[in-house]
This record gives sequence, structure tokens and C-alpha cells, in this order.
Amino acid sequence: MATGEMTRTAADVNPAEIEAGHALTAGGRLSIARRIEPERPKLPFSPAELARLDEALTLSTRTTGLEFAIYLGELGEQTRDRAEQIHAGLGDRASRGVLIAVSPAQRCLEVVTGEQAHRRVPDRTCNLAVMNMVASFKEGDLIEGLISALRMLSDAAGTEFEAEGEHH
Repeated sequence: MATGEMTRTAADVNPAEIEAGHALTAGGRLSIARRIEPERPKLPFSPAELARLDEALTLSTRTTGLEFAIYLGELGEQTRDRAEQIHAGLGDRASRGVLIAVSPAQRCLEVVTGEQAHRRVPDRTCNLAVMNMVASFKEGDLIEGLISALRMLSDAAGTEFEAEGEHH
């Protein structure tokens, strides 16, 4: 994006002094165009918070053998349907996937579990995690709410070794 402004008339300017982005118009005026950089959107997390969230996701996934994922963004009118579509995007990992989808602007969140994950992370646990996140979000602490929910969900799932023992 650029903007132009009138600064001086041609009588005030030596043509040899005209810089890049400046132009002498047919009407004899000097016009200067300046590049305006749009503000980058503010990210919801600092680099340190992102590192903590990544660590929590990695730990949850490693200890449980489930695939934990977080989506932060607009979910549209059919929030559950959209969250399920995002979850399905995990591909062959969707069956053992646990998605936390949060749309702060809509004040909405969804937890979606795949078939295998649902056996280890029941709806009751998901509801408790949602209540915990809502309480943190109301306090303005998005990162702590997400990390706490990951801990709750992964604690309920247990370790991959424990889950294998249940089926033998």
C-alpha cells in the first residue's frame, strides 16, 4: 500500500534533487509516494508461550501415543462440524487424534476425539477440560487454559503401555 502527499511546488525543487518515489506532476507540483507497511496481525502467543504449548503437545502425544492437536481460529457457524473437519484433516492419525479447537472471537471451543482416542479419553473428561479452559479463558489466560486441558486429557488417556495392557 502506498500513499501520496503534496509537499512542495515545482518552483521549490531542483529536478536533479528528485529522489525515488518523488515525481514532478504535469501541474508543476512535487508528489511524494511513501510505502506504508501494514501492521502485522498480533499473534496470540509470545515465542516463549508457543514453546511451552509445543512442549505440552509433544509430551501429551509421546506419553499417550495419541495425536494431540490444537486449532486456534474461526470455526464458522457450524462450529462442531468445522472442528470435526479439522480433526479429519489428521488423516490416518485421526482415529487416535484429540483436537482442541478454539475460536476466541466466537467465544467457542470444541474437543474432538477419534475412535481410538475416545476409548481412552471419555466425554466426561473432555467436558471437564472444556470447563477448565473456559475458566482460564475468562481470566484472559489462553495459554494456561490450553496447557491445563492438554494435561487433563493426557492424564485421563494414560500411557500407551497402560492402554496396550487393557486389551490383552
